[in-house]
Amino acid sequence: MARNKYPEETVNLIVDVAARLFMEKGYEHTSIQDIIDHLGGLSKGAIYHHFKSKEEILYAVTDKITAQSNQMLVIIRDRTDLNGKEKLKTMFRESLNRSALDDIYTIVPNFYNNPRLLASILHETIEVSAPDYIQPIIEQGVADGSISTQHPKQLAELISLMANLWMNPMVFDDSEEETYHKFMVFDQALKGLGLDIVDEEMMSRMQELTTIYQKSK
Repeated sequence: MARNKYPEETVNLIVDVAARLFMEKGYEHTSIQDIIDHLGGLSKGAIYHHFKSKEEILYAVTDKITAQSNQMLVIIRDRTDLNGKEKLKTMFRESLNRSALDDIYTIVPNFYNNPRLLASILHETIEVSAPDYIQPIIEQGVADGSISTQHPKQLAELISLMANLWMNPMVFDDSEEETYHKFMVFDQALKGLGLDIVDEEMMSRMQELTTIYQKSK
């Protein structure tokens, strides 16, 4: 397979092979050479022609895993049969239950020890998750009376930061117990803002994801 003639096929092959190895061996224990050894004859140059580092391959793997999930968020955001508060609860529940999260929590290393990855998730949270998904729902909730706030942008950022970073065991290497306590505080904070949108089922799912991450290290 000539990489110049079929660049998309080459990229897809690298990403698919890397994803499988990350899940089998873990990201930290998979080397560039491991990936090369499973590429069916492609050279190291073929990898570095498309990716500058193993981190960039990880970004491509996670982007591919989450692409379909992001479409689900758009569908929920644009539904016309739910008010803003109902949409937030539905979005949280469906986001936690998506099967892609199991793969992500299996392959992604600790963000705290990887500044570039931490910066990436922070950027995704503030520049994509909050403004594209959460803020429009909060603004709808303000309009339909199901959410009360004078600061939808800041509330969207706060909720996104707590959910995507503070409660993320991949950032702070939390145990199941610590995840539980954080989730309880998250629930209390949201209720204080008039948002009773998380439940015990979501908490159990967060603990399950924490276990998946801890076992994959």
